Amino acid sequence: MKELIDKLYKNTVLSKQEYKYLIENFNPEISEYLFEKSREVRHRYYGHDIYIRGLIEFTNYCKNDCYYCGIRCSNRNAQRYRLSKDDILSCCKEGYELGFRTFVLQGGEDNYFTDDKMTDIISEMKNNYPDCAVTLSIGEKSRESYERFFNAGADRYLLRHETANNEHYSKLHPDKLSPINRKRCLRDLKEIGYQVGCGFMVGSPFQTAENLAEDMIFLKEFRPHMVGIGPFIAQHDTPFRDMPNGTLELTLFMLGLIRLTLPYVLLPSTTALGTIHPLGREKGILAGANVIMPNLSPVSVRKKYMLYDNKICTGDEAAECKNCLQSRMRSIGYNVVTSRGDCKQSAISN
Repeated sequence: MKELIDKLYKNTVLSKQEYKYLIENFNPEISEYLFEKSREVRHRYYGHDIYIRGLIEFTNYCKNDCYYCGIRCSNRNAQRYRLSKDDILSCCKEGYELGFRTFVLQGGEDNYFTDDKMTDIISEMKNNYPDCAVTLSIGEKSRESYERFFNAGADRYLLRHETANNEHYSKLHPDKLSPINRKRCLRDLKEIGYQVGCGFMVGSPFQTAENLAEDMIFLKEFRPHMVGIGPFIAQHDTPFRDMPNGTLELTLFMLGLIRLTLPYVLLPSTTALGTIHPLGREKGILAGANVIMPNLSPVSVRKKYMLYDNKICTGDEAAECKNCLQSRMRSIGYNVVTSRGDCKQSAISN
């Protein structure tokens, strides 16, 4: 197994079967060997810097009914909310004063936020904070919509592909959602000029080692600028409420594999990791991640954006959240920096 990790470290392409073998047979010793290599690679590209993104969860309305998601449209127990444009700009103002230079607008696929409303919000954010990056995470749209957002000033777009396997995708989503359209969106975004992020849940229902290996092949072929992964965590108001959660160990192992497969990539250590283990985010950084995403949303709405159960940091003010994470990163030898934290563009071709 170390031979396969060495191949990845030397930038040799692995086959699906080789990834599958690693994923099926990893153990603590192999994991630590992988993490030593993945840390070395991320230090080569990004040093010991950790980039922070200010997350603004601006709406929990969603037209979709994904089986794993707590804000799915059929969840009658969800307490719905929308932030106004002024609310969003207030979050940005507070975040900017705290040193954030990337803002992530994340929400469900909410038809209330038309293209006109979104371009107005994006334009105002860029006018007020021209040295900041604006990242969108608002789901599947038309190419025309993506172009409008980009022309208004959006820099990045996060859209998890969820799974590269079409059959597995159909087990996680209702019929009207298509993996073909999902991948069309990702291609459109990249062609338009966004820095693009995709990703998947680790340990999602019905997932196999072969599915994860297919995800790795997809990532290698698509070459995203960012990859967001985290453990599946069940939400009590969904059809998957009784499904087992993904594990810390496998999620960390996948982070290490992604870092070696895509050395240049921006790789978050997610809130979901911190939810399943008290030191989850630190362990994610030590596995090769280099991004953390503190929450800038008003505390009054944080508990309403419940994609999964037991989400952490729902009661912390933005300054508390940032200071806590700074301290946590320093404790493992890393530094939170005030920077847009762009992908190393020279390392990727479109």
